[in-house]
Formats: sequence, structure tokens, C-alpha cells
Amino acid sequence: MSGFPSTEFALELVRESDSLFVRVTGDLDYDTCDELVDGITEHLTGDGTPPRCIRLDFDGLTHIDSSGLSALLLVHRRAGALGATLHLDNRPDFLERMLHITNVLDHLTGPPPAPQSGRPADGGSRRGR
Repeated sequence: MSGFPSTEFALELVRESDSLFVRVTGDLDYDTCDELVDGITEHLTGDGTPPRCIRLDFDGLTHIDSSGLSALLLVHRRAGALGATLHLDNRPDFLERMLHITNVLDHLTGPPPAPQSGRPADGGSRRGR
């Protein structure tokens, strides 16, 4: 047994009132990013009212690549289309560096735009801020 954390990807999603809590553990990369997007999208578009707040807890994150970052951007876009705010909690140093180098931290954690009716949650156009 080694002292290294497991890199096996896992999600724990818990809905409480108007918030969705998502604990992300392991590697968020090309092989696992769809699982993150699909799991959160299911809670956004499932029965009932979508959450107003999504809290991603990265305390157990061991690695993220560009596909993982793309997944976070897609989650942000889908959440914002429904008026939900995204929070990135317990960011490890390597995630913090990636978010600053790519200049997306403020974008991912800023207030959501007003929901637009008649448009798909992952929209096709880009809006400036």
C-alpha cells in the first residue's frame, strides 16, 4: 500500500434544498470529464426545480487536464443558462494555477447571466461580459 492518494475518479452528488454539492475525487481528464458533465447536467435538467447553486468540492482532486477544464466550462455554461451560480471549493494548488494561467477563474465563479428562454442549456453563441 502506498501513501499516494487514489487517482480513481469518483463523484458524490448531493442535492439539498436549492443547492447541489458535488465532491470530485481522482483525476478529472479526458477519460472522466463526461461523467462530471453528465452527472451535473442530470441534476440541472431532471425533474423538479434546478438548483440555484452548484458547489464543486475539489479537495480530493489529484489531476486535471485540458479536457477537465473544458468540462468545467461546459458545466458553467449549462448552469448559467438556468441561472445557477457555480462555486469551486477547496481548489488544490495545481487547479488554482491552471485557472489563473488560463484566466478563467473569474469567469467560472462569477454571477450567472440571466437565463434565456428558447435556447439550449449549452448554447451555441458566445456572449461577452
